[in-house]
Amino acid sequence: MSDTPETPASDVSTNGLPEQPPVPSMQVLAQFTRDFSFENPRAPNSLRVDARPEVDLGVEMSAKGRPDGLFEVDIKLTVKASTPEGPMFAIELVYGGLFQLGNLPEQMIEPTLLVECPRYLFPFARRIVADATADGGFTPPFYLDPIDFGALYLQQKGNLMGQTQGEA
Repeated sequence: MSDTPETPASDVSTNGLPEQPPVPSMQVLAQFTRDFSFENPRAPNSLRVDARPEVDLGVEMSAKGRPDGLFEVDIKLTVKASTPEGPMFAIELVYGGLFQLGNLPEQMIEPTLLVECPRYLFPFARRIVADATADGGFTPPFYLDPIDFGALYLQQKGNLMGQTQGEA
């Protein structure tokens, strides 16, 4: 008798090694600008401001499944910069991606779509915002700070939990 447990035949691949569970995957199939708006209402006067502008940033993430098994994920960025003299610029960008997920446990699909996918898309959306402000005449261009999509997701989940408990 042996002290090592026998591997059932069903768990052994054709090469004699134990079969490995499928590896989770995320593939980006496409990226695109869904909607974009840049306003510079006070140009050229807004370009000569020495004061540091007040910036209001809004970030929203959304995801939806498609009949073909793929997922569309969008990041909506709203940026408004102003000084006491008035608005400097306003940007609204909806940047999206088409993703294919494979071998993910059910409980990991939502966090992957609302954290990992936006984390992948963000540098490209950030570049669009920077290029728009540079093309609008602002020197230096406006660069968005990195966004912690994990924290935003947890905050959103907490808000939804609080709303659900408040309705009960």
